[in-house]
Amino acid sequence: MVKILLVEDNEMNRDMLSRRLERRGYEVVSATDGLAGVEAAVTTKPDLVLMDMSLPVIDGWEATKRIKANPITATIPVIALTAHAMAGDREKAIEAGCDDYDTKPIELPGLLDKIARLTGG
Repeated sequence: MVKILLVEDNEMNRDMLSRRLERRGYEVVSATDGLAGVEAAVTTKPDLVLMDMSLPVIDGWEATKRIKANPITATIPVIALTAHAMAGDREKAIEAGCDDYDTKPIELPGLLDKIARLTGG
């Protein structure tokens, strides 16, 4: 079973996306801030991280940089999830180490395609 770490501070978004992913057979673990997300990436060793970019403690940009800088977690694919849909935001996410980028509100079919492509499942 593919394990996804969802780093999302908004409880409603976290609940909704977790349930939708679990119904499709994914195991979902959650973190509610960027620092907890970095720690959870090390302890839970997910197959993929869905990273909100606007997070408390440390933002998603910094959390992704830390995940990609750690040899234990460097190869875990990260998809940025953000309401930021401005020009250059996709490039900023890729520069931070994200493997892909998706905007909110989430369109589940597209996100599922990205997850499958990055995890092979």
